[in-house]
Amino acid sequence: MTMGWKKLGVSVMAGAMALTLVGCGNSNSSSSSNKKVKITILQGKVESNKQFKQIAARYHKLHPNVTITVSSIGGGTDYDPVLKTRISSGNAPTIFSLAGPADVKQFASQEADLSNTKAAKAAQPGTLDAVKSNGKTVGLPFNVEGYGLVYNKKIFKKAGVDATKLTTMAKLTAAVKKIDSQKSKLGIKGVFCLPGKETWILSDHLANLYVGQEFGGNALKMYNSKSMKFTANKEMKAMIDLQKNYSVGPVMQQDYSSQVNQNFSQGKVAMIQQGDWIYSTVEQIDKKFAKNDMGMIPIPVKGYENKLPVGTSLYWGVNKNKSTAEQTAAKNFLDWLYTSKEGKKLVVNKLHFVPAYKGYDDAKMPDALTQVVFKYSQAHKTIGWAFPAYTGTSWDPNTFQPNLQKYLSGKQSWNTTVKNSIKGWNEQQASK
Repeated sequence: MTMGWKKLGVSVMAGAMALTLVGCGNSNSSSSSNKKVKITILQGKVESNKQFKQIAARYHKLHPNVTITVSSIGGGTDYDPVLKTRISSGNAPTIFSLAGPADVKQFASQEADLSNTKAAKAAQPGTLDAVKSNGKTVGLPFNVEGYGLVYNKKIFKKAGVDATKLTTMAKLTAAVKKIDSQKSKLGIKGVFCLPGKETWILSDHLANLYVGQEFGGNALKMYNSKSMKFTANKEMKAMIDLQKNYSVGPVMQQDYSSQVNQNFSQGKVAMIQQGDWIYSTVEQIDKKFAKNDMGMIPIPVKGYENKLPVGTSLYWGVNKNKSTAEQTAAKNFLDWLYTSKEGKKLVVNKLHFVPAYKGYDDAKMPDALTQVVFKYSQAHKTIGWAFPAYTGTSWDPNTFQPNLQKYLSGKQSWNTTVKNSIKGWNEQQASK
């Protein structure tokens, strides 16, 4: 993010990057005439920027008179403010990213009805729930993603730890201590790398497993809830403390890049809390390690043993204020990407996406991390994502994130952190 994403699953720091390509329409779209159509895409999954460029280049060859400009926002830059600026300046994109119910409400004036697109009709059950508005579907899922503890198989084997058996907090804690006692022998700096500078690591992904419990992992249910109890907060504290106490440091100076690029990809830590989206980054640093030595297990949570958090972090929206030709060309592009034979291959093999759509039964996930997500999804051993309920609301950046960071940096007690977070949520919901 997811998470980029806005905060979710982002990759390295990046500003807006653009690619312009020219081509011509196909026989079943309004762009099939000689009239040139321009599409602008502003998307929030920066770690897939290169791949989207390559896909756009391929689309260019197949659809001559369509011009597509792709810009990717993420890393240290939040997506929503950039989108708002583009809209207010009269430079709104044709296709943009939505991160959940709050975004659906916030950008309602821009959202076209996508209910009749091929992609919407092919979407897996439940994947469109967060992007329904007045009976219409206003977003199409990028993909489904999963996260957990991504670990180094070689280090675990050398330490004598079987990652697949770490299904409870007690077992995980024992394994962490065992690995920590062998740091010099294993050649690692720490068991974890907890990126304290990245607010979404704790506020979105980790909190989803504890805050989200009372809403059954349902983002829409949480978004509409007037109150939050945070009854599993002690379990969350234990997981934060475990990662912090056995992390390379200083924790508050670690960010996504130092976590994934400098530490995990280079074998300096045994595991990190991350998701399947990191594969392409790790592969660029060490292809052999990415292919052979990465694994992922669920974060052990009471009541959710051996279940992986799987959900949709981002959706595509189409701007209803653009011309009919431009909207049609945009919908045709998204339909092609997710439902055509060639598009589906690119989704799986180029983007390394676990598809959120039907029609991929014969697909083989191309890497170790997406294979884990696909396996747990197929076995229905998953936990839903509730956190899109609050990404995009003021509670996340103004209340929840700062309070979690105050605790992580030792400036505030956990009890105060929990009280402030609950109070902030209840106040925000009461004023909606």
